[in-house]
Amino acid sequence: MKPIYKSLFFVTTLVLGLTAGAMLTEASIIVPFWLRLNPDEFFSWYTKNQASLVDYYTLLEVSSLLLTLLSLIVLQIQKSSGGLWMGISFLFSLFVILTFFIFFKDANAQLNAGPIAKEVFIDTIQRWGNWQWIRVGLGSVAFIAALVFLQKEH
Repeated sequence: MKPIYKSLFFVTTLVLGLTAGAMLTEASIIVPFWLRLNPDEFFSWYTKNQASLVDYYTLLEVSSLLLTLLSLIVLQIQKSSGGLWMGISFLFSLFVILTFFIFFKDANAQLNAGPIAKEVFIDTIQRWGNWQWIRVGLGSVAFIAALVFLQKEH
C-alpha cells in the first residue's frame, strides 16, 4: 500500500482517538463541573463558552466522519480486505453525529435559552451527560475499529 494511504489511515485513527478522548473529557470532567454550579453560574459560564465548545467538538466529530469516509473510499478503490473495520469506524462516527440531531440540538437550544429552575437544570444536565456517555461509547468503538484496521494492515 502506498505511503500516502498509510498516512491517511494513521491520521484518521489519530483523529478518531482524539475525538473519543475529547468526548470522554466532556463526559467525565465538564459535565460534573456543570453539576457543581448553580443554574445562574452555569448559564454565565455557558454563555461565554458554548460557541467554543460547539466549534471544537464539531471540528473533531465532522473530521472523524469525513476522514473515515475518505479512508473507506480509498480502501474500496484499492479493493482492500480492511474495508470492514474502516466501515465500522465510519458507521460509528456517523452515529456520533446523529446523536446531535436526536438529542443535543434541542438540549443545547434549551440551554441557550437561559436560566431554568434548579430541578429542571439538574435533570437537563444529567440527561445531557448520559447522552454524552453514549457518544463516548460510539466514538470509542469507531476508534477501536480503526486500531484493529491498522493492526491488521500492518
